[in-house]
Amino acid sequence: MKFNVADLDTQEKYRLLSGGVTPRPIAWISTRSSDGIDNLAPYSFFTVASCNPPVLLYTQVTQSSGIDKDTLHNLLETGECVINIVNANLLEKTNQTSESISFNESEFDLASIERCVSYKVTPPSVKESPIRYECTLRETIKVGDLPASGTLILLDVKFIYVRDDLFIDGSINQTLIDSVGKMGGDHYSLTSNNIELKRP
Repeated sequence: MKFNVADLDTQEKYRLLSGGVTPRPIAWISTRSSDGIDNLAPYSFFTVASCNPPVLLYTQVTQSSGIDKDTLHNLLETGECVINIVNANLLEKTNQTSESISFNESEFDLASIERCVSYKVTPPSVKESPIRYECTLRETIKVGDLPASGTLILLDVKFIYVRDDLFIDGSINQTLIDSVGKMGGDHYSLTSNNIELKRP
């Protein structure tokens, strides 16, 4: 099949992009509103933007309403968040937190997720997450104003938590982390099987 992007509608473009750029890591982002409500939401348009300085990047895809999601709303208000890495044990709860609920409700409570106090930022962390990045807002870059356009959010990493059993010989052990990836539609990928190839 061949597709001229100019001939595609918004949903067709979304499906072809999110269904082909796979698997994508999942940023399970916790924030706290200025009213003290803890928000938790998954974002699969997520990657490392820089290692020195350490900066992570996720993208908010604009909703048809044009209103920012709670995560970005809270970040713009408070400037802080935690990116919790998702493993296979947390996948179902992560999926639950993608449900649209009132701004005054917490996804932590909705999905019965245990919080723990973060080290450097105010928003709580997901206690069971094997790796957590505590961040402050660096910059937002708006790509467009149309529905399904994107806002890039750059986050300065201030503190990193890695579960003790995962940190071996100075690195995060990739066979033990058991992280998951987002595929297209409702599909996810597991990393219980992986291969190691030495770079030439």
